Amino acid sequence: MAAWFFSYGKNTERVGPLDDAAAMAQSRRQPDGYCWREGFTEWKAIRSVAELGAAMGPPPVPATLGSGRADEIDYTIVGTDMQFVEIELDPGESAIAEAGALMYKEAGVQMDTVFGDGSSGGQSGGGLMDKLLSAGKRVITGESLFTTVFTHRGQGKAKVAFAAPYPGTVLAMKLSDHGGRLICQKDAFLAGARGVQLGIFFQRKILTGLFGGEGFIMQKLEGDGWVFVHAGGTMIKRELAAGERLDVDTGCVVAFHDTVDMDVKAVGGIKSMLFGGEGVFLATLTGPGKVWLQSLPFSRLAGRMLAAAPQGGGQRRGEGSILGGLGDILGGDRNF
Repeated sequence: MAAWFFSYGKNTERVGPLDDAAAMAQSRRQPDGYCWREGFTEWKAIRSVAELGAAMGPPPVPATLGSGRADEIDYTIVGTDMQFVEIELDPGESAIAEAGALMYKEAGVQMDTVFGDGSSGGQSGGGLMDKLLSAGKRVITGESLFTTVFTHRGQGKAKVAFAAPYPGTVLAMKLSDHGGRLICQKDAFLAGARGVQLGIFFQRKILTGLFGGEGFIMQKLEGDGWVFVHAGGTMIKRELAAGERLDVDTGCVVAFHDTVDMDVKAVGGIKSMLFGGEGVFLATLTGPGKVWLQSLPFSRLAGRMLAAAPQGGGQRRGEGSILGGLGDILGGDRNF
């Protein structure tokens, strides 16, 4: 007998496990959500699973798509360790990006700075309160009040490219393949198709917010289009089965499905806490769902650079010369 799980869009609203009869009853009561059981490769819309006997007819338009479906864009991710994404636009298509992310654009692409997340495609879309709410969410997640929208106004195809702010990996994800919603660390979003909405995800667990490495506020990406997420170092994806748990160093979590439960746990005994070098807590991720992890959080990279800087009290080690500091002086270094 299969064990069914249901999700209705929030991390705290997961239902299950349920047997077949209970799952059919649940699908009739609340057909507008997603379900998963062993054997599924991903979460599926409840209405699309025939074995549940769900209500027939087309599902309602999700709220995240109220302003229209996201633009269908083509893209290429260039590079290995220092990546950027190159997006190809058809006439009338648009891409949105964080302020300062632009690398280059072709002449036919027009750049507009809009208030909020740019999901409506311009300043004329949406009311004043919608724009203020959108901008407020961005400020809470640590982003700028403004987003840049790049629209192809010419003929044929045109390209625009966005670069990551520090060494790492750029990952392309289509939100419709992930239930229309993805939870990310606050600075993960790099660019996306017009129509994607940027919101906030509030961590309700006090200990997780304090010690989970991501704070109480995370980014929530909603819609059905392509988004490009950036992380430090190398990024890996893990798919967790229902009840499967993964212990992760705090700060290494990049993104996860909203069906995944994030919590914290103590690393172990007193010796591990004091001398293990991993802090007091580890983040725990419990399935079902997919999670993406980074090998080099920017905070770790910045901490190592700051510790090695002479201005921060770091020790100069030369460039491998057997002369050490004397070799630096002879080589023209006057910083002593």
